[in-house]
Amino acid sequence: MRKQSFERLLAGTMLAAIVAAPTMSMAEPDRVQSAGPMPPSLNGQMPRRHEAAPVPPPSATPVARRATPEPRAQDARAQAEPVVQAIPAAPAEPDTAAPAPEAKNTLDKQLAASDSAITEKLRDGAKQMARRIDREPERKAMESFYAARAYAPLWIRDGQLTPQAKAAIAHLKDAAADGLDAPDYPVPDFTSLTGADALADADIKMTNSVLTYARHLAVGRIAPNRVSAEVDYGTHVPEPSDILKKLADARDMDAAIDSFNPPQEGFRALKGKLAELRSTSPRAEAPDDRIPDGRRINPGDKDARVPALRQKLGLKNKSDDVYDKALWNAVKNVQAKADIKPTGIIDSKTISTINGPKPLPVSQQVMHVVATMEHLRWLPRDLGKTYVMVNIPDYTLKVVQDNRVQWRTKIVAGKPQTPTPLLTAPMQEVIVNPSWYVPQSIIQNELLPQYANDPQIFDRMGLEVKRGPDGHINVVQPPGAANALGRIKFAFPNKFQVYLHDTPEKRLFAPEKRAFSHGCMRVEDPTKFGEVMLSLAMSGPTPNSHTLDQMFGHEEKIYKLMQRPMVHLTYQTAYVEDGKLIIRDDIYGFDARINAIMHSDERRVADIAPPKDPKRDTTNEKGNQEILSRVERREAKNPFSFFERIFR
Repeated sequence: MRKQSFERLLAGTMLAAIVAAPTMSMAEPDRVQSAGPMPPSLNGQMPRRHEAAPVPPPSATPVARRATPEPRAQDARAQAEPVVQAIPAAPAEPDTAAPAPEAKNTLDKQLAASDSAITEKLRDGAKQMARRIDREPERKAMESFYAARAYAPLWIRDGQLTPQAKAAIAHLKDAAADGLDAPDYPVPDFTSLTGADALADADIKMTNSVLTYARHLAVGRIAPNRVSAEVDYGTHVPEPSDILKKLADARDMDAAIDSFNPPQEGFRALKGKLAELRSTSPRAEAPDDRIPDGRRINPGDKDARVPALRQKLGLKNKSDDVYDKALWNAVKNVQAKADIKPTGIIDSKTISTINGPKPLPVSQQVMHVVATMEHLRWLPRDLGKTYVMVNIPDYTLKVVQDNRVQWRTKIVAGKPQTPTPLLTAPMQEVIVNPSWYVPQSIIQNELLPQYANDPQIFDRMGLEVKRGPDGHINVVQPPGAANALGRIKFAFPNKFQVYLHDTPEKRLFAPEKRAFSHGCMRVEDPTKFGEVMLSLAMSGPTPNSHTLDQMFGHEEKIYKLMQRPMVHLTYQTAYVEDGKLIIRDDIYGFDARINAIMHSDERRVADIAPPKDPKRDTTNEKGNQEILSRVERREAKNPFSFFERIFR
């Protein structure tokens, strides 16, 4: 009896406790989550997993509860299950994070395909990749890449675009910052795509766009031979498989993509200036402070332009407008540097020289900066520990070691009709008292046509037509004061037969624009250049410029360089110096050619090198040899007609 009373009392107490607990007034459903992969979400947010609805908090208003009857002993359920159906649930608070019905339907539609479904479609789509990817190297690399990762998508993970994908998309859309054009690198609109088929196709298209972008960053948008036939920088196209590996492994996608750009400071400086130019308002362009033309100004004359002339030439400003002695000396100095007779008389030519080139519109400056960035991409990634860089439009040469400029000098470059080629080659020798082996182009275009009317031209110029040890016939000018190469030559073997050398015509270094040669580059201070190169490229004591001067004579002396510094012949109409953007004339029209390609139908195939004519050089060389053999034997009475027949 006592036992039954105790059990009733215990059961009643337990039931009362259960009913009184608000958090247990409703049975909480089991938390069941899907074991499958999350569907893709392309709105940039992780999808929320469906969890149990939160238990509503207790109401602030007391809830009337029915009196709990004492359970009967024979009712076994009363001890095991609480009676809850009579207890009203507190009203649930609205879920502010839940999407509107329309947004939810759209999101559900976008999340229709799982990663595994995309993977299956990628596996199937890989068979049709030949239809989608034009370039064979990229196509093969992508086929191998996706196969190696079991066809998992590269840009989608756990149902959403990866952070790396978002960074890559931002780069492609901002390609203009790198001097490229965003439409060349299409980005699929992932947020508008539905289904595994569309997303798999978008993943492949995105991969191809990034591959193309990385290649253009590394080697340029335009094949160099479309701009000039005489370009030879070698090849440094990155392997598509290496690009894909770097992108797939990248934690910092921005840094990974930027790493394909040229690493030199000069390139980065131009990229910074490009951003500045594009942010410049048209109204903010530099004012034209040029001095107006007018009548001639003689020393002692009064002229309203005199104060402006003083300011332009950096003289102390004075209140009067009299052409005084200080200004006269400054004007003569300007005239002498510009190869104008230094009379001190200020005429139209002198005014034009003092003014310098007219400021270019921002759009033209942008064109030169973008074109120069393209030229710099053609160069090898590694310029070398020690190298010589020639900037043809600037008519300068600099020697660089460990990224520091060791020496600079002026040069004379090729004429527009005979442009200096663009190339990279190792310097192998410094030759004192060199012989001049006349290039085939000069023989073909100048000497042989003149020989028709002047059979003594070879003798008169001190040229020897002779057969070399290999049986090849050369036109050679022996060492001497009149030698076209001067007293010293810097040889870096290349197929264009150009080199750096001295010249007996020192007057050619006076003008600001110095495009006078047949393609070779003449150095203003060649013995100093020789001293610098020998000291950097040889071990042990090396001759200085004074010692090299004393060697001048008729005996050829060859120094074979041990380190072989690289020589880079470049075309940079834009560069940054002391934080200032410098623009030079497009003397060969290469920048204009780049601009024309990018605004014509040729743009579609701009990065594909045009086909070569392998017979051309061989035919020219063979023809030269035939006619020179007759000149050597003094048998050619009128070689011009023979020459013309061969090369017509």
